[in-house]
Amino acid sequence: MSVKVIKEGLLSSVQDLGRFGFAGWGVPQSGVMDRYSAKMANLLVGNEEFEAVMELTLLGPILEFQEEVLIVVVGIEAQATLNGQKIELLKPFLVDKGDQLHIQQITQGVRAYIAISGGFKTKEFLKSRSQYYPITSYAGLQKGETLPFDLQSEDLPQNFAGIKYDIKRYVSKVLEVYKGPEWDRLSNELQIQLQIQMLTISKNNSRMAYQIDEQFPNSLEGMLSQPVLPGTVQLTPDGSLIILMRDAQTTGGYPRIFQLTEESIQILSQKKQGDKVEFKCIY
Repeated sequence: MSVKVIKEGLLSSVQDLGRFGFAGWGVPQSGVMDRYSAKMANLLVGNEEFEAVMELTLLGPILEFQEEVLIVVVGIEAQATLNGQKIELLKPFLVDKGDQLHIQQITQGVRAYIAISGGFKTKEFLKSRSQYYPITSYAGLQKGETLPFDLQSEDLPQNFAGIKYDIKRYVSKVLEVYKGPEWDRLSNELQIQLQIQMLTISKNNSRMAYQIDEQFPNSLEGMLSQPVLPGTVQLTPDGSLIILMRDAQTTGGYPRIFQLTEESIQILSQKKQGDKVEFKCIY
C-alpha cells in the first residue's frame, strides 16, 4: 500500500517525533515542528503518537492514494480538497484507490499535518523516519515518489469524541523561556529589554532556526562551542537573536541566553514573517 506524490508542495516532508541519541555525532533531532498538532493527527486516525506523519509548510502537496485508507488533515486553517471537493480539517475520512488529496494553501499558521492509519512506513535512518538531508537522501518529498503505509483498521478510535484540538493556543504572542547558561553575563539593562520588547519574526525562518528582525547591543566576548538544543536562543556578535528549531545543529558558539519551553517551540513553529512575539521568563 502506498501514496504517490503527484506534486510535492513547498517544503513538505515525512517526520516523526525525532532522532534521539545521536547528538554526540552532530546529528540534529529533526522531527515534527509542531508536536501538538502531529500527535493530534495520529490520535484522530487511531495511531500511536510517535507514528510518522507528513508535515506541510504553507503550500501543500497533491497526493494520490493507491489503496482505501483512513486519513486526517490537522492544522489551524487550510484550503484542502479531495477530488476537487472541499474537506474539513480535524475530521478523519476514508479515501478510495485513485483519490487525489490537494492541500492548496495553509491560510492560518504555517504548518499542517497529514496522518494516515498505521502511519507512513518510509525507511528508518538512525531510528527515525524524519527526513533531514544528508541523513536521508532528500530533505523532503520528491515528485513521483511513493510512500508506503501499512493498512490498518478503518474504524475511528473509540475516544474520538473526547479529542479536542485547541487552536487558541497559537494566537498567543508569548514565548515562555528559561534563563540560558550565559544569561548572567548580560547587563541588567539588556536583561530587562529582552523581556519587555515585542519582537518581529524575520523572513529568515526555517526548520533550522527562526531569526528576529530587532537587534540588541552585545559586548560579550566570544566563547567556545557549547551544546545547544531546539529552542535555544542565541545572541550573535552583531546583536541578532537566533531561535534554534528542530533541525538545528547540536553545538553553537554564541551565548545561550534563553531556552524555549516545548509549548513555546510549537507556538513559534506556526508563526510567519512579520508576526510578533515576546519572551516571558519563567525561571
